[in-house]
Amino acid sequence: MFEKLMPRSDGVFNAFDAQCAITLEGVRLLHELMSDYRDVPAKVQALQKVGHQGDSVAHGAIERLHAEFITPFDRTLIHSLLSRIDDVLDFSQAAAMRLQFFEIPTSLPEATELTRLLLMTTDKVREVVGTLRRIHQPEPILAGCKAIKRLVAQADDTLGAGMGRLFKSGMDHLTVLKWKEVYGLIETATNKCREAAHVVEGVVLASA
Repeated sequence: MFEKLMPRSDGVFNAFDAQCAITLEGVRLLHELMSDYRDVPAKVQALQKVGHQGDSVAHGAIERLHAEFITPFDRTLIHSLLSRIDDVLDFSQAAAMRLQFFEIPTSLPEATELTRLLLMTTDKVREVVGTLRRIHQPEPILAGCKAIKRLVAQADDTLGAGMGRLFKSGMDHLTVLKWKEVYGLIETATNKCREAAHVVEGVVLASA
């Protein structure tokens, strides 16, 4: 009864929506770059622009969080979730910038597949975070978190195959090192999605 009398604040959920949307857009651009490896500087620039927008969204979200008198759940968890989502965009942008800085001439099949899986995982994060508005219906939220973890596990398998092929490819050592770093950044972005799922699970458990 007391909960029904509390003022409702959608500010935090709107911040989540905005952060997820801009992050998903950035990851989509990374996947498009890997899928159609032409005009790399222009595509990287477009992703950087989205990254700057993401920084503004993240800053606004934190300001909104501090301005909210009542939050739907623990402020620390809110901040942690916002940070994980923002990290996905940051590491995606970093991967794209390495492709340009390293002057990598062409994409690799496993790299394209990794970004496809990252895009799917990020979209699932967006979906799951959106369901936090219905925190008292935990089953679909937790099911979504499991789906995120399955996608991350699939990405881990793809990464392993990609690294194996890379070292057997006969590429020069410098190119191998360049791709190893790009793969590592995409892997970290994907792992941040899993960390976001862990935070969401914590929110659900704390609200039980």
